[in-house]
Amino acid sequence: MSLLLTPENTLPVDGVAGTLIGRAWVPGRIAGPSPIVLRSDGVFDLSEHFATLSDLLETPSPLASARQAPGTFLASVEDLLANTGPHADPAKPFLLPPLDLQVIKAAGVTFAASMIERVIEEQAGGDAARAEAVRATVHGVIGDNLRSIVPGSEQAMRLKAYLIEQGMWSQYLEVGIGPDAEIFTKAPVLAAVGSGSQIGIHPASQWNNPEPEVVLAVDSRGRIHGATLGNDVNLRDIEGRSALLLSKAKDNNASCAIGPFIRLFDEQFSLDDVRACEVDLQVHGEDGYRLHGCSSMSQISRDPQDLASQTLNANHQYPDGFLLFLGTLFAPTEDRDHAGSGFTHKLGDRVSISSPLLGGLHNQVNHSCNAAPWTFGVGALLRNLAARGLLDR
Repeated sequence: MSLLLTPENTLPVDGVAGTLIGRAWVPGRIAGPSPIVLRSDGVFDLSEHFATLSDLLETPSPLASARQAPGTFLASVEDLLANTGPHADPAKPFLLPPLDLQVIKAAGVTFAASMIERVIEEQAGGDAARAEAVRATVHGVIGDNLRSIVPGSEQAMRLKAYLIEQGMWSQYLEVGIGPDAEIFTKAPVLAAVGSGSQIGIHPASQWNNPEPEVVLAVDSRGRIHGATLGNDVNLRDIEGRSALLLSKAKDNNASCAIGPFIRLFDEQFSLDDVRACEVDLQVHGEDGYRLHGCSSMSQISRDPQDLASQTLNANHQYPDGFLLFLGTLFAPTEDRDHAGSGFTHKLGDRVSISSPLLGGLHNQVNHSCNAAPWTFGVGALLRNLAARGLLDR
C-alpha cells in the first residue's frame, strides 16, 4: 500500500511557522526540479531567484534569502504532498528530497549504544544468530554506558588500553572513543530519495535495519544553516562481515532517504534544538509487525558542530556544501520472527521517522533492484537548468 503524505504527518508540530525549504518537481513546457519555500499561503517556487537549493544555501543569509524572495505560487501544501510518491502525476508538482548539488556525508558510531552494536556485528561476523551470545560477552567487558567518555580524552585512551588487554579492541571503538570521527560518503550527489518514495535494501542482505537520524545542512564555508531528517539504511550482515564492505552496506539504489524539508535556523529553531532533538521511529510491517524506537540527540558522544568541522576543514572542501547524517542511537535487537533472529526488514515495511520540530519522513521498503532506478544525475540537472534558462540567473 502506498504511503499517503499529509500536512499532519509531514509538517513540524508548528506547521509552517518555521522557515521550511526544499525541492519540488515543477511541470511545464520544460519540467524540472526547483527550490521551494513553504509559507502560510502555500508552496512557492524560488527558481527565478536560485537555480538550485545549493545556491540558496550559499547566500550570505539563506534565512533572509528564503524569506525575502517572492517566488511563484506552485501549489498548496496539501496538494503537493498528496501528489508525492511512486504514483505521482507528472502533470502536477510533487515533493523531492531537499538537496541537489550538496555531497551526502554521514557520521558513524556517534552514539555509545550503536557503537556497541557495531562491535557486536564485527564479533559475530554479520551472523544475526550469533549476535545475542556475542552481545552478552561484549557487555560483560565494556558495559553499556560509554556516553560520559569524551572521544579522544585521556579517559578514552585508558579505556582503549584496557580493551586491548581484554582482547576486545575494535575499529568501531576506535572511531567511537578515539580522536577522529568516522565520516563517510553515504550516497552520490542527487542519489537520495525523499519522503513518500521507496527505500532500497540490497537483496543479498538477510540482516538490516533503518537508522533514524538528524541531518545537518552545511554550506561551503562550514556554516550550519538548518536540519532535516534522514534514514541511513544499513545492511548489518554485510558491514559485519568486514568494515571494508561499508560502501556495499550503505550505498545502494534508494538506500538514502532525506526529508521532508530543511528547517532553517531562525528565532525559534537553532543548533541547540538539534542537540535536544528526539527522533522517533515507527516500522509497520504488512505481516502486522510493529516496531517503535527513539534516538535522543542528547545521548550523542560527539557534538554536531565538531562533526561538521571534522567533515569540512583545511584538508577537505565541499564547494556546493553538504548534508551530514549525525548518526543514530537506535539499533534494534528484539526478535521479529523467532528467538535469536533479531530484527530485519521485510518487503513492504512502512518506515516513519519523525521529530516534533522537523516533521515526518515516510518510506516503504523494497529491494534496491526493484525500487525506482536513479536516472537524474548531475549532467541531467545541468541540461535541465540550461533548457529552462536558469543557469544565467
